[in-house]
Amino acid sequence: MSNAKITGTGCYIPKIIQENTKFLEHQFLNEDGSDFEVSNEVIIEKFKTITGIEERRYAAKQYLTSDLAFFASQKAIETSGVDPEELDYIILAHNFGDVYRPAGQSDILPSLATRVKHKLQIENPNCVAYDILFGCPGWVEGVIQAQAFIKAGIAKKALVIGAETLSRVVDKTDRDSMIFSDGAGACIVEATDNNSTGILSHATQTFAKEEANYLFFGKSFDSKANPEEKYIKMLGRKIYEFALNNVPLAMKTALEKSGVSIEDVKKIFIHQANEKMDEAIIKRFYRLFKKQAPKDVMPMNIHKLGNSSVATIPTLLDLVLKGQIENQEVREGDVAIFASVGAGMNINAIVYKF
Repeated sequence: MSNAKITGTGCYIPKIIQENTKFLEHQFLNEDGSDFEVSNEVIIEKFKTITGIEERRYAAKQYLTSDLAFFASQKAIETSGVDPEELDYIILAHNFGDVYRPAGQSDILPSLATRVKHKLQIENPNCVAYDILFGCPGWVEGVIQAQAFIKAGIAKKALVIGAETLSRVVDKTDRDSMIFSDGAGACIVEATDNNSTGILSHATQTFAKEEANYLFFGKSFDSKANPEEKYIKMLGRKIYEFALNNVPLAMKTALEKSGVSIEDVKKIFIHQANEKMDEAIIKRFYRLFKKQAPKDVMPMNIHKLGNSSVATIPTLLDLVLKGQIENQEVREGDVAIFASVGAGMNINAIVYKF
């Protein structure tokens, strides 16, 4: 039975830089529409301390989520050297489709994956293109699905993409809007006969009984805004606690399935959601094995790129593989874990050997 490995990566980082100072003139409001008692300077400084975010990237007005996905896909295809006509699947993870502003309407007809296939000018009708809505863990889940198709013998090559333009679904009066950014990352997943490399194991969970609405679409905090227009909202404290309690356990499950020792894990590519939260997750994961997290085990790019949801892990992976993250590298034979948490509430993890 064939295994699956990543043979090429690519990402698209938008050109528009939105520094924290750009929020100084924003009117931030409490959920009930009242003003904060502290200044924007204090709000922004506290935000930076908790999340680590100094700036984020926004897509130019003329580009939609599917455009960003296409740009990242071109780079992944180029890196891998694969012929696009030989792709069996295009799996595109996103959450809001192509979003048009100022109307705020989401467009997912046809699917974004189909739009990327069209932009790539792939003629092969047996290249199946579909979208996946799985919250921030969408790209990781797409890779898991690609592996399943390969192991089932119905695919040999797949393009997996994570793309988002979150800047177009944020409520500017909500201080959480500072977290979100735009971007896209992609990879080529191919069959390999070497079962000791590539994806070694994975774990996925959905928690929905109490946790389903920790991330949701809600109205603006501004009472003067159109109540029919919705924006991304989140229960930050509940998400933080949920992630700390559950992500390390999913990572542990995946690692134990792989048979790899914790000492052999060289890198953890975790969803770039919140620096403090990610650091706490890694510490708690290693604590499950009565170990301390090694220095530089967790690459980070959230400081400059913010939280681009499904795009964070593939973007980070691409930058590390191409030597663009300081003091971070991956060598042949290294074992890494990909892990994410997000709307659903969904959690997943992959153990991967380069």
